[in-house]
Amino acid sequence: MPRFFVDLPLTAAAELTLPAEVARHVQVLRRQPGDELTLFDGRGGEWSATVLEMGRREVRVRLAGQCHDVDRELSLPVTLMAAMPANDRFDWLVEKATELGVAAIQPLMTERSVLRLEGDRALRRQAHWQSVAVAAAEQCGRTRVPEVASALPLTQALQKLSGAPGAAQAQRWLLSPAEQAWPMARRVADLPAQGVLIFSGPEGGFTDAEERLVLEAGGLPTRLGPRILRAETAPLAVLATLAQWDPQPPG
Repeated sequence: MPRFFVDLPLTAAAELTLPAEVARHVQVLRRQPGDELTLFDGRGGEWSATVLEMGRREVRVRLAGQCHDVDRELSLPVTLMAAMPANDRFDWLVEKATELGVAAIQPLMTERSVLRLEGDRALRRQAHWQSVAVAAAEQCGRTRVPEVASALPLTQALQKLSGAPGAAQAQRWLLSPAEQAWPMARRVADLPAQGVLIFSGPEGGFTDAEERLVLEAGGLPTRLGPRILRAETAPLAVLATLAQWDPQPPG
């Protein structure tokens, strides 16, 4: 059954006009009055809906009597603090991280980052990446959409974390190939209920000065193995492992 995110509060037995972008997708699929859809608003759970009217510009639906209590989220929140890879690989990273259950994504600009964003360009990229996360959540069955923040330099992102409620209790993993870094298996053996922040560097990794900043902010050096993974691969390896070690899998 087609499944769509609707950025509106959904309530029992309501009738509503679908947002324009969702309506276009429904029209492309050639849905007709009486056909059923699945909708979710990002607050948890999902709704069955029936198409009432198919217009040239608008689609109206009626929600079923109650929300289906569906939970496909990780039991602990995981925030990805990721330096942006070059080209369009961050699109792929956002998509796959959403599929693997990430709660939030903070794109980072670092000394070795190729991609630099500011002003209107940064806002357009943020909106684009948020739409990528929405599409991935629709596809994979999630009922919550991860928030993709506007890209920030590493120093500003760390300052932002210092004032974020709850961020102080979350563990901060600094992905590092250093031999003295703890293997990830040791980290996941004792996962904190408050969640995990994953700091992942760009091509070439964080500089020594940047690593010191993250360590001073509570970062725990974490090693993924003997191989050097690409900038878009390393955080996904962590997310996949956390999904398998999830102490309270939904269901």
